[in-house]
Amino acid sequence: MSEVQSMQGSFRKLWPTETPAFRDHLLRLDRDSRRMRFAHSVSDAFIEDYSARMNDMGSIVFGYVEGSEVRAAAELRKLGDRWGTEAEAAFSVEKDFQDHGLGSELMGRVIRSARNRGIHRLYMSCLAENSKMQAIARKHEADLKFEYGEVIGEILPATPNYFSILAEAVEDRVGHMLAVFDLQKRLVKAA
Repeated sequence: MSEVQSMQGSFRKLWPTETPAFRDHLLRLDRDSRRMRFAHSVSDAFIEDYSARMNDMGSIVFGYVEGSEVRAAAELRKLGDRWGTEAEAAFSVEKDFQDHGLGSELMGRVIRSARNRGIHRLYMSCLAENSKMQAIARKHEADLKFEYGEVIGEILPATPNYFSILAEAVEDRVGHMLAVFDLQKRLVKAA
């Protein structure tokens, strides 16, 4: 059994109502993980603002959710005002959940989502010292270029097909049900 399979949570898209869970995940990132995710040090206020605009930016956010907490997240972000043929990918994993394959699993979902939206070029950028992100990019066949202390990864997703679209649709339905169950558990706890 792989490390990802032995984890207790689920992988799914995060819905607009889960913005606070996404924010809490980013706030739990330790100082180094925050710097690796955003390529510079960021404050709690920056994260509050960033996560509040999650849906406004046209992002599709996938999460690894354990209980009701997001422990890892990957974003597919459009470049510009609308979806075109290029997009950006970014992800973050809390320190205690790193090195279990979560980032790679989430990256696969981002690539499939980009593929299904007709994205021809998916970019990832990270600090030159972020070897974990570079390893994930290589695993997904990214072309890496080193520029001015930064690494730019370029992935060319395949053309969408029936199976890639169906896989995302089925996963969305299951993810929606899991999100509803999580909400129901939280409401019962609060009562």
